Parts: sequence; structure tokens; C-alpha cells
Amino acid sequence: MFSTGQLLFALLFIIVFSISTVWSYQKDRAKNPTYFKGTIWVLVGFLVFIALLLFLKRGVSL
Repeated sequence: MFSTGQLLFALLFIIVFSISTVWSYQKDRAKNPTYFKGTIWVLVGFLVFIALLLFLKRGVSL
């Protein structure tokens, strides 16, 4: 489906993008902590949403 080069590029992109996003977030949070109250709940909600999508995609067999 994807070539080895495409998969390698996607993996490196995700790693670099995640590191730069976290680094930028930490810098901004240090400057203005009042704007970042409760952001952990946004992350939790996002992860729950993704988990729910994956759960529904795999199908529920009870």
C-alpha cells in the first residue's frame, strides 16, 4: 500500500511534529499559565474520542 520511504517519512514527520508541538506548548504555558487551565481535559476528551472511533470501527461483538 505504501512504500518504505513513505512510511519512514510519515513516522519521522509524526515524531518531529509531536516534539515541536509539545515544546511550543510548554514555552507558551510558562509565559501565560492562566490561558492553559484545564487543557488536560481537552487532551483526555480527544483521546477518548479517538478510542471510541477505533472501538466502533473494529465492531462490537457481544
